[in-house]
Amino acid sequence: MSTPATGDHQSPAHPGADHITPYDRFVWEDEEIEGLLASGEQREELEAFFGRKEYRELARLAGVARRAPIADAYPTLIVPGIMGSQLGIPRPAPQPRDILWLDPVDIGFGRLSELALPGAVRVRPYGIVLYSYLRLKLHLRAVGMRALFHAYDWRLGVDMLGHELAQRLRAEPSAKVALVAHSMGGIVSRAALAHPGGEKVARLVLLGSPNFGSYAPVLALRGCYSVVRKIAQLDLQHTPEALSSAVFNTFPSLYHMLPHAGLSGTLDLLDPKVWPRARPQPVPALLESARSVQRALPPLDARCLAVVGVGAETVTAVQRRGDEFVYTVTRHGDGTVPVASARLPGGRNFHAAVSHSELSRDRTIAAAVVDLLRTGSTRRLRPQWCTTSAAQARISDRELNRRHIDKVDWAHLTSEQRRVFLENLNEPPKLRLRIPARARRHAGLRARSSGL
Repeated sequence: MSTPATGDHQSPAHPGADHITPYDRFVWEDEEIEGLLASGEQREELEAFFGRKEYRELARLAGVARRAPIADAYPTLIVPGIMGSQLGIPRPAPQPRDILWLDPVDIGFGRLSELALPGAVRVRPYGIVLYSYLRLKLHLRAVGMRALFHAYDWRLGVDMLGHELAQRLRAEPSAKVALVAHSMGGIVSRAALAHPGGEKVARLVLLGSPNFGSYAPVLALRGCYSVVRKIAQLDLQHTPEALSSAVFNTFPSLYHMLPHAGLSGTLDLLDPKVWPRARPQPVPALLESARSVQRALPPLDARCLAVVGVGAETVTAVQRRGDEFVYTVTRHGDGTVPVASARLPGGRNFHAAVSHSELSRDRTIAAAVVDLLRTGSTRRLRPQWCTTSAAQARISDRELNRRHIDKVDWAHLTSEQRRVFLENLNEPPKLRLRIPARARRHAGLRARSSGL
């Protein structure tokens, strides 16, 4: 995620609906941004937006993409993950759209509450979070693919969003379409396969998609997730717990990505009685509807291929202890999605030591995606991955709630500080993983019995 670092560093008065921030003015279409990158125009402003290093790489890719003729017969839609599309409220022309996600100025004045569902305001998706996804699009364009973005309102349920994506697929004049989907975008894409239009999908490449759920939504619903807590640092009106209870816990999408029964072990996280009584708590009706949505997802078929991130500290289990959850962290995932959830059972899986947010930005992953779209396979990533690592850490709701407490004065951050803050929103907590004593004893016994 990134943001413009231009504008006055003084805090404005409390904004009304007509308050226009620098982030509202900077909503350019991705094609327009690509043209500016290729031509070198508006360099100073774009460097402030992306950072100098990122700008250089994007400008290089945009130049190559501009010279590359379209060679592929059908388009490729890039479907972002949750929070990967900008959300805002329309304004009458010539005023710019009122961006709420991700506008740190509006968030600072508590306006994130306007995203709560059901909402009194008309919120729409307005393009992709370019820092997260423009690299991937330009990589595909540079090799002659007609790559397009599919922005969506990620607050809504994957069933509604899948139907919406299927409508777009039907509207595409091409007889075939390829999909490259990151994180929640993969679940939305899977939901689209069940509707008319889904038959047009020639190939679906999943980048770190939680096919069987993720513990990140559990953390978000409990107010412990790093993104929720860091966003609350910007919000001068609300605590992380208040934001979870009043805003994030109203999003059906989070419930639809909760761990499936096979992933969560003995805990049925779609049962309200399993959750701690301490606030914030999930909405029981949304838990119940999530069960039917998960069951209705179509099975993964031969068109689907998965790129799975490995080796990052990831929550891979949860237990109830008293009136809180305790999370087990291992390196069996990409930092957000466990390997066991991202893998396709009996399908074609390709593994890389790349973190969840970097799966859509990494150069090797992008080259592998090109291979997968064109041939269904790649030698750039490992088809197999296994680990004997038993190292783990455990952390509770209470311990996570001690992190990211202090408020951030956005108006007085430098441009670089602002960019670094937003680019690291999804960074998981740094923990010291250790091998449990019981696992060490078992390893020693195995070594002795084998004569080592």
